[in-house]
Amino acid sequence: MQRRRLRPLFLLRKMLTFTICAIGLVALLSFHVHVFPSSTVPNLFPDPYKLPTQHEFKYQRFGTERRWTRELAPPHLSKAPQSSLQLAGASGTLELYKLWKPPSNRDFVPCIKPSANYTTPVESRGYLLVHSNGGLNQMRAGICDMVAVARIIDATLVIPELDKQSFWQDSSNFSDVFDEDHFMNALANDVKVVKKLPKELATATKVVKHFRSWSGLDYYQEEIASLYEDYQVIRAAKSDSRLANNNLPPNIQKLRCRACYEALRFSPRIEAMGKLLVDRMRDFGRYIALHLRYEKDMLAFSGCTHDLSSAEADELEMIRENTAHWKIKDINSGEQRSKGYCPLTPKEVGIFLTALGYPSNTPIYIAAGEIYGGDSHMADLRSRYPILMSKEKLASVEELEPFIDHASQLAALDYIVSVESDVFIPSYSGNMARAVEGHRRFLGHRKTIAPDRKALVRLFDKIERGTLKEGRNLSNRIIEIHRRRQGSPRKRKGPISGTRGMDRFRSEEAFYVNPLPDCLCQRESPNITPRS
Repeated sequence: MQRRRLRPLFLLRKMLTFTICAIGLVALLSFHVHVFPSSTVPNLFPDPYKLPTQHEFKYQRFGTERRWTRELAPPHLSKAPQSSLQLAGASGTLELYKLWKPPSNRDFVPCIKPSANYTTPVESRGYLLVHSNGGLNQMRAGICDMVAVARIIDATLVIPELDKQSFWQDSSNFSDVFDEDHFMNALANDVKVVKKLPKELATATKVVKHFRSWSGLDYYQEEIASLYEDYQVIRAAKSDSRLANNNLPPNIQKLRCRACYEALRFSPRIEAMGKLLVDRMRDFGRYIALHLRYEKDMLAFSGCTHDLSSAEADELEMIRENTAHWKIKDINSGEQRSKGYCPLTPKEVGIFLTALGYPSNTPIYIAAGEIYGGDSHMADLRSRYPILMSKEKLASVEELEPFIDHASQLAALDYIVSVESDVFIPSYSGNMARAVEGHRRFLGHRKTIAPDRKALVRLFDKIERGTLKEGRNLSNRIIEIHRRRQGSPRKRKGPISGTRGMDRFRSEEAFYVNPLPDCLCQRESPNITPRS
């Protein structure tokens, strides 16, 4: 009798156990665990302005790889990733991670220490005055080259004068943009640098020279240095592209890198503000720095008017006509664009990023001045990527006030945020794009996607004509085109075959775009002792 009473209780207990197990199993199967990678990629050099000491690494000079000037496609791009519309679940998380993953640096690290027979500056033969010309990054490269020239001709370098007459009309002095004392101290073992000419030479006769573009050692040692026999002061009328990219002594090439990546540091005020902007972008997570070269001066200079109104095109033509030092006036916009000479429009950048697979919630920092046409030209890009930030959005009016009306200082802020970004994408290969790319290569080959504008324009035109639609086909084609344009290590490209004279030098990849092999060496693999 007692057993019969306990049987219902036993059955009830079994049913409850079964029900609890079933509920637990259903919950387990329906719950997706998303594991997001860290928002920061491990970095060999955490501070972009602090280099590792030379003794930290053993180096292996380039051997057979000196001939290699093509990037290797990163292994994770051997197959086209899914578009952002198809990303879902754990596989979507993996694909998203691949979009941010930097290329392998193949153990290339900075090697900029001079050789054992390198000496401190010899007795100065005279003074070198320098008028730096162009925008911030054109002046940066020119200043670093003039440091090397001063070393070559045994001159004392006077702190360079910045360009105050260019399109931007910036009144900044050297010390407003750069850390003047650090510049002088960092180069103490290379070149003697003074803030100004001695009083007794202030009124001395100076010889003004336009140094020949892309000149080598012989030109400076023979033609320029000999001027000190008659003059105590040489004034370089311009600083841009005055030194050859290649075929210079290793110690001179390494000096250029020390000048650019160690000595020419931004002023403390600019660095502090730049790092504050980086921190505020990091609050959004990993971010793209987009150098959107769609400002009035760029469009006027290049003659690119695609997608602009006739009134806007006329305004740009007028600017070009009235700017005396812009030599080319009559420009065919359609021809320029078809050759890939025009910056991508904001609309085209949006299509490009979508095709690469970046989702719409990707934070993007716009590294640029005032975009021509403002919101009317930014609407399409913003509709795709609403988290569009800039220094003006990240900082208050009061924080930016010291930099306003100083184009070089504002550009320096963009430079810092761009160098520190997870991915850098320039819409045009101008001076800033090249400088940032070179700096990112120097700092461990951080991911830099260089749009193939010529190939992209052909695809964009098909979209406009209705013969190609956005989607997987377009995405696959754009990804394939850019598999080898991610910023991975490669040797600096030499001149285009068949070019001669100045065109030959002009066709070379600029020194500061890619400091490999002169300033980057491959770290030796640690020796593995076999077990006995």
